[in-house]
Amino acid sequence: MKQLFRAAVAAALVLAAVPAFAASDSPVGKWRTIDDTTHKPKSVVEITETNGVLEGKVLEVLQSDQGPHPTCTACDGDLKNKPIEGMRIMWGLKKDGDQWSGGQILDPKKGKIYKVKLELTDGGEKLDVHGYIGFSLLGRSQIWERIN
Repeated sequence: MKQLFRAAVAAALVLAAVPAFAASDSPVGKWRTIDDTTHKPKSVVEITETNGVLEGKVLEVLQSDQGPHPTCTACDGDLKNKPIEGMRIMWGLKKDGDQWSGGQILDPKKGKIYKVKLELTDGGEKLDVHGYIGFSLLGRSQIWERIN
C-alpha cells in the first residue's frame, strides 16, 4: 500500500511539473520588452500561438516619449495614429528547430516592419528578438524577459 501511495505522489509531482517545462520551451506568454539602447523596460507584449503560428501584441506601454497612451505616428496605412497598446506588432513566426522565424515585427517608434526571428535563452526566461532587413547578420536584437 505504501508503494502505491508513493507512486501516486511521484506521478502527481511529475504531472504538476509538465506545464513548467512546456512554458520554458515556447515563447508563448507575456514578455517585458527591454530597450536595447537604454536597457529599461519599454512595454509588455503577449505572444500567442494559433495553428503553430506565433503573433505578438502590445498589452501595455511602460515607457514612451509621447506619454501614457502613445500612438503610432510613424506608421503608414491603417496603423497610422492608432494606439500602440493593443496593436499587433509581430506575426507569421513558425518553429524552425530551436528558433521561430519567417515572420515580421513592427517597430512602432520608427513605423517600419522588419523580418524577425526569436530564440529562447536562459532556460526560457529570456527571449532574443532579432529584427533585420535582408540577412539576419544585419539587424539588431533585444532581450525580452518573461513575466510569470
